[in-house]
Amino acid sequence: MSEFILNAPAGANKKKKIVGRGSSSGRGTTAGRGNKGQQSRSGGKVYVGFEGGQMPLFRRIAHRGFSNYPFRKEYNIVNLCDLEVKFTDGETVSKETLVCKGLVNKLDKPVKILGNGDISKKLTVAVDKISTSAKEKIEKAGGTVTVTNE
Repeated sequence: MSEFILNAPAGANKKKKIVGRGSSSGRGTTAGRGNKGQQSRSGGKVYVGFEGGQMPLFRRIAHRGFSNYPFRKEYNIVNLCDLEVKFTDGETVSKETLVCKGLVNKLDKPVKILGNGDISKKLTVAVDKISTSAKEKIEKAGGTVTVTNE
């Protein structure tokens, strides 16, 4: 006998439910739908959240104000302490170099530098956004900052 005979697990292959084929078939008359009511009719469905005619919850609750959620911008966050560890003196910090050093996974989101930690190296930073504290710390260390997209 071969090791490569594949069988479906028990209960994986079920027989198709055939309904409405007379009372002796086991699923005649009501065809497994029960007796009367909206669910027993053809085309009888209720939408998600239907409460039997009662005013649904999503219509009872007041919806007010504005949500910025659909318009928010997500950034790849990099802290100064990470730049201190990964970069040497005189290097350029950009999206591409951050990906090469493993600080950012993908280039799909813009990059923002935050001022968490200290920096002592002279770096040339060219990113999409930077916090004011990070900008001050980089310039204090002798580096330069250019914001490409604001």
